[in-house]
Amino acid sequence: MNPKPAKYRINRAAYASEFDQFLGDYLDEHPEVEEDQRRGWYIWWDHRVDLDELDKQRQDAVPVKPYYYE
Repeated sequence: MNPKPAKYRINRAAYASEFDQFLGDYLDEHPEVEEDQRRGWYIWWDHRVDLDELDKQRQDAVPVKPYYYE
C-alpha cells in the first residue's frame, strides 16, 4: 500500500469542541480505526483500472435513446 500519510490533528492549543477533543482522544487510543479507514479507502477508490477492459466495455455498450416528449 501507499506510505502512511501525515497525520492531521487539531491544534490542541487552539479551541476545540468537546466532540473534537473526544474524537482526537479516541483516535489516539485506537490507531487501528485509522488503518481500517485507510484500507476501506483503498478498496473502494484507489484500485487499479484495466484500461483494455474498460475500452471493451465502452465498445460493447448499447447507446441509450433519449426520451422523446410529445
